[in-house]
Amino acid sequence: MVHIAEWKHGELKQLIDVITKNKVVGIVEIGGIPAPQMQQMRKNLHDVALLRSAKNRLIFRAIDEAEKKVKGISGLKESISGQTAIISTELNPFKLFAKIKATRTMAPAKGGEKAAHDITVKAGDTPFKPGPIVGELQKAGIPAAIQEGKVIIKSDKVIVSQGEKIPADVAQMLTRLEIFPIEIGMSLHAVFEDGNIFKPDVLDINIDEFIGKMKQAFNNSFNLAIETGWFNELTIKPLLMIAYNNAISLAISQGIPNKNTIKNLILKAHTNVLALKNITT
Repeated sequence: MVHIAEWKHGELKQLIDVITKNKVVGIVEIGGIPAPQMQQMRKNLHDVALLRSAKNRLIFRAIDEAEKKVKGISGLKESISGQTAIISTELNPFKLFAKIKATRTMAPAKGGEKAAHDITVKAGDTPFKPGPIVGELQKAGIPAAIQEGKVIIKSDKVIVSQGEKIPADVAQMLTRLEIFPIEIGMSLHAVFEDGNIFKPDVLDINIDEFIGKMKQAFNNSFNLAIETGWFNELTIKPLLMIAYNNAISLAISQGIPNKNTIKNLILKAHTNVLALKNITT
């Protein structure tokens, strides 16, 4: 059994409380986030979630203890890596993922980081005055030139491809161009809800687009049910209305009088008399 120093038992209990307090619990990586940004992210989540960081060893132990109360939650352990925190909320996993994703921000590169995507410098004017800066930009691989008394970038260029390390001189030039290629923020590795573990490949969806597709699927299914006369609690009223209207139309076309058709039949007869009168005159 893993030994835990006496002074850590209070922290362990707090972690267990966070894990078992709400029905949705997630594993979040918080490494590399500067203190000011981390403070702002905590503030943004304060009203909807509890966030508690600790040593991974202690988090493993807390999850094992929580498993005694919440079956299946130990599945979160395989997603623990890096500097980890536990997040606990009543938000559903998809809303939680979107909320955390929205807290991520772009930051300047310092040099040495791997590019998460192609870093492109766009053609156009720069804020620089003509001078040594042109050579510095060119040295960094940026196609700069002087045109009409301005320093410009002549064409779009990918200066760091995805997966490559960002050189220090390039990082400096990107910052001077106000291009911030490094995304910082919390990464949600996994979420537990009702015995299920959800990973980012499932959670990372456009919620508005997904809801729109669900609505379209419902409308298509509803229309198909109406077209084929398939009745259920949603379609029975529209189907009865269609049947009623079809019956009235049939009765009018066949001249069958009743309390529902008599006015239309009289109007139809009157219209026919007027038409006949016009023909005879």
